[in-house]
Amino acid sequence: MPKRILIADDNEDIRRVIRWFLESRTACEVCGEAVDGVDAIEKARTLHPDLILLDYSMPAMNGIEAGAVFKAMLPEVPVILFTNQDTGAIEPAAVSVGIRAVVPKTDIGRLVGHLEALLC
Repeated sequence: MPKRILIADDNEDIRRVIRWFLESRTACEVCGEAVDGVDAIEKARTLHPDLILLDYSMPAMNGIEAGAVFKAMLPEVPVILFTNQDTGAIEPAAVSVGIRAVVPKTDIGRLVGHLEALLC
């Protein structure tokens, strides 16, 4: 059975590209897409993903805020934060709320490596 991933990003083009890449090059399936952290929390409650991929900069609730909620709500589900921001500046706050990895959006290979490590 393929591992299920929930993608949260306010940019529809980013969600579409990541969905296409993951489903065409990994054994994962995207079980849902969310437009912000609040939407991701609502969808995670019903979709029960194996991994959550969060954008850092989203309206309503950013990725670190949503990551803190996921740590309490679904502590066994790994969360990866991906961003266009400086990952070194964000990583300490992300790790402190239980996010397992912070990956630049420009490094899809690194993203896939973290997905495989966390889901296998």
